[in-house]
Amino acid sequence: MMSNAGCWKRRLAVPAIATISLTGCAAVSSEDSRLATCPPVVEYGRELRARAAEELAGLPEGSVIVEMLSDYAVMRDQARACE
Repeated sequence: MMSNAGCWKRRLAVPAIATISLTGCAAVSSEDSRLATCPPVVEYGRELRARAAEELAGLPEGSVIVEMLSDYAVMRDQARACE
């Protein structure tokens, strides 16, 4: 008995490619492209930042959360530069 798995894969690939192509077109608004491409940067108050720094200092050495927060800081800088 022959397998027809290859036929199904091709049938599913066509709608997937079409969907990906169309979503790329919808990412930017022609009216205000800045709003569509620059995420908002949430501003945190002094007290909240101080509390976060204390909690961060209490994390164990080599904590993955420290690495993730470092990535988050880079993304925030990039979003500020985008504005």
